[in-house]
Amino acid sequence: MKWIVAALMLVLLAYGLGRVYHPLTRLKKAVARREKLHQASVATQSIETRLRNGDLIFQTSQSAQSQAIQLATHSAYSHCGILFQKQGQWCVFEAVQPVSETSLAAWVARGQGGQFVVKRLHDAETVLTPPVLRQLQAAGEQYRGKSYDLYFGWSDERIYCSELLWKMYRQATGRQIGKLQHLREFDLSHPAVQAKMRERYGRKLPLNELVISPVRMLESAELVTVE
Repeated sequence: MKWIVAALMLVLLAYGLGRVYHPLTRLKKAVARREKLHQASVATQSIETRLRNGDLIFQTSQSAQSQAIQLATHSAYSHCGILFQKQGQWCVFEAVQPVSETSLAAWVARGQGGQFVVKRLHDAETVLTPPVLRQLQAAGEQYRGKSYDLYFGWSDERIYCSELLWKMYRQATGRQIGKLQHLREFDLSHPAVQAKMRERYGRKLPLNELVISPVRMLESAELVTVE
C-alpha cells in the first residue's frame, strides 16, 4: 500500500512541476523570439536605405527540409524572397505556407543566425522602371495564397521559394535569374537527402523535373551583391 501512495505522490509532483515548467518554457521561448526580432531589426535598419524594390534576399532556412536542400545543392542558402517597400516598411514576399509577405525584420529573424544576402539585377536602374516594378508585383500577386510546393514541381498550382522569384522576373522582365536544372543534376547521394526524397516521392523520383534552386539564383550573372 505504501508503495502505491508513494507512486501517486510522485505522479502528482511530476504533474505539478510540469504545469510550472511548460509556462516557463513558453515564456523563455517568447523572450528568445523577441530578442531575435530586436537583433534583426537593428541589423536591417542599417541597410534599409540601400535597398530597392525588386531586390532578392537569401538566407539559411531553419525548416525541416533545409538540411536536405543544402546538401543537394552544396550551398548554405536554402530560402529566398523578394523585397518590396509598402507604406514605408520593407517586406519580403515569399513562398511559404501559403505564399504571403512578412516584415523584413521578422524574415531575417526567422533565418539561421540572422544572416542574409541581398542581390539586385545588375542593370536594375534601367530595367526596373516603375511600370516594370508594377508588373513584377502583379506577377507575384497571382500566386498569393497558393500552397507551398513540397514536391518542387514546375506547375503553377503550388510553388516554392526560388520558383516564385524566377517566374516573377521571367514574366515581368523576360530575364532568367539562374539556370534551371533537372532534379537528377542535384547531389542526391547523402542519406538525409535520400530520406527526404523517399518521404516526398516514395520510389517514383521525378528525376526529369525542372527545378530552380536558391543557390542558382544567388550565383546568377544577372545579379550583383547589395549586402
